[in-house]
Amino acid sequence: MKRRIARDLLKIRAVFLRPEEPFTWASGIKSPIYCDNRLTLSDVEVRDDVEQALAKLITRHYPECEMVMGTSTAGIAHAALVADILEIPMGYVRNNAKDHGRNNQIEGRCEPGTKVVVVEDLISTAGSAVDVAEALRAAGAEVLGIVSIFSYGMKAGEERLKEHGLKNVSATNYDVLLEVASGEGYISKKSIPALKAFRDNPSDESWMNDLK
Repeated sequence: MKRRIARDLLKIRAVFLRPEEPFTWASGIKSPIYCDNRLTLSDVEVRDDVEQALAKLITRHYPECEMVMGTSTAGIAHAALVADILEIPMGYVRNNAKDHGRNNQIEGRCEPGTKVVVVEDLISTAGSAVDVAEALRAAGAEVLGIVSIFSYGMKAGEERLKEHGLKNVSATNYDVLLEVASGEGYISKKSIPALKAFRDNPSDESWMNDLK
């Protein structure tokens, strides 16, 4: 499954590797990879692969799940599609409570004690997923964990999840992606150590020198 999803993401350029010409993140970090998993929604075959994978992960790792909650905004569509497959309720959590109406932050009926899984598209530092989980906990939900399409496996993200007592399972991850990408000619095999060095310390740009 992990290899198939990695292949899908590369094929539609939802994940784009460009180590020789790095992207610049909003933080200023130079990155060899750019992720836009929203593109999976526009490809019917890839979309089906992704949603079926997420549904299987929930069934396997969180069999008690009663409801899925998407992160805003990237996780909303995936939560809806997965909920349809599993035939369970869904909702989503806003970044902040609305400033009008009922001032909701949680959209959808989530009663206290409901066993919930958070659906996220991408895990890097895990900040948005943790914020959603904590908002749900504050409302009385029992957060079983997180499912995501892709995970970098960054130390900062893993530590944040551990700190908040959260488990994440992903349809694919950075290491598998690099393996598939090198095998199919997207990147050279010799570039993999440098790309892993980026993942292990994104703020250290010395990985770019290792490509030379």
